[in-house]
Amino acid sequence: MILRAGLTGGMACGKSTVARTLAECGIPVLDADRIVHALYEPGEEGAAAVAAAFGPAMLASSGAVDRKALAAAVFGDAEKVRRLNALVHPLVHKRQASWFAELEREGHALGVVEATLLFESGGRSRFDIIVTVSAPQAVRIERALARTSGITAEEVRSRINAQWPDSKREELADIVIRNEGTLPELIEASRALATALLKRAVSRLQRT
Repeated sequence: MILRAGLTGGMACGKSTVARTLAECGIPVLDADRIVHALYEPGEEGAAAVAAAFGPAMLASSGAVDRKALAAAVFGDAEKVRRLNALVHPLVHKRQASWFAELEREGHALGVVEATLLFESGGRSRFDIIVTVSAPQAVRIERALARTSGITAEEVRSRINAQWPDSKREELADIVIRNEGTLPELIEASRALATALLKRAVSRLQRT
């Protein structure tokens, strides 16, 4: 049976670097954000659900979800965020399950899903092993400012504070990568993680 691994972490923690390194090591990696993007395309289930729940103004002329309009409509409103997540998360989970099933049919021993809201969406019950990436808030703010034009430090801080704290994710995760050093150090830690996950996955496969 395939080992289902989850990779999570907050904004600008270095999670994407870890995911990219795992993929470079030959491990199949699925970005949950890309699933959401696909679900928001014209004619897709996610676009229909968003329009039904929040109104047709949430769709662009193409029929795709206007992500900026949707963000403006729900950000800062906990109830609207809850409603949106309740609509979209089950659709995302369904596609993740299909992806793992396809990998298993192809003979893979391991697959990794990268998702920011992994724990928040009940991921503990859907994955065999969960890895979280942590980093000091000051470092995360600096990284976010460097990679995103037109955003302020206060906006970044607000977004980080709206997410779960690293400490909460660390309590629930099986493996914690603390991204407190250099980029080469993070890549080295990610390669070590790839080796550990592959070893565990092969061992699990041999026992079944």
